[in-house]
Amino acid sequence: MPRFRMTVEYDGTTYVGWQMQENGHSVQAALQNGILSLTGESVSIRGAGRTDSGVHAIGQVIHADLTRDWKPYTLRNALNAHLGMAGEKVAVIDVAAVDESFDARFSAVRRHYLYRIINRPAPLALEANRAWWVPKPLDHDSMHAAAQMLVGHHDFTTFRSAHCQATSPVRTLDRLDVTRQGDLIEIRASAQSFLHNQIRSFAGTLKLAGEGKMSPADVGAALEARDRKECGPVAPPEGLYFMKVDYPGDEA
Repeated sequence: MPRFRMTVEYDGTTYVGWQMQENGHSVQAALQNGILSLTGESVSIRGAGRTDSGVHAIGQVIHADLTRDWKPYTLRNALNAHLGMAGEKVAVIDVAAVDESFDARFSAVRRHYLYRIINRPAPLALEANRAWWVPKPLDHDSMHAAAQMLVGHHDFTTFRSAHCQATSPVRTLDRLDVTRQGDLIEIRASAQSFLHNQIRSFAGTLKLAGEGKMSPADVGAALEARDRKECGPVAPPEGLYFMKVDYPGDEA
């Protein structure tokens, strides 16, 4: 049965998240319904990561097994047409035929996320539901210095949701950078895998560092405490974007 790898973009504002749930419409359901409408096949797709309600994606990767051996560009265009007719805020950016050894989740070697903060007194109009609005001035250099305390191989219990289902809180964080251009502050994170709410927990804590309420040493101490109560407030979902997934053999 042919397997297809798809790169997917979506606006997470109106979805309950990536994963199918009983309490609302999910991105996974939108794609599976699109495939059903196009092919008549009920398939179960797998994604590289599970995003929460309100979280967006620019480079989510999924795989699907279909009966017909589609030409990739034909499958992309036809599936997008069906998603559009259904009014979904989901687009298939790219499709590639892959062998059965490829798994969108388990073959991934690195995932990349972006968290966006608009730091200005005026509220958001065009960027509403696209970024976290923080009116109080933030020092992005202090945020970046604090972020470096979290890079590396650590027990991230402090920055893990109480509902996280991962068997271990230990992860290796390859990158956590904070940059600023005008009113826009960007937090970029890269790792093989992340814990539930880990990046939003980072963002909320780094905001406190930007306000001068936590020093880099304080953030390091919070990490070492392995205590959820030491984490800053969890940042809202609308600022988070699933940017890209790396797989063996992909071009750098």
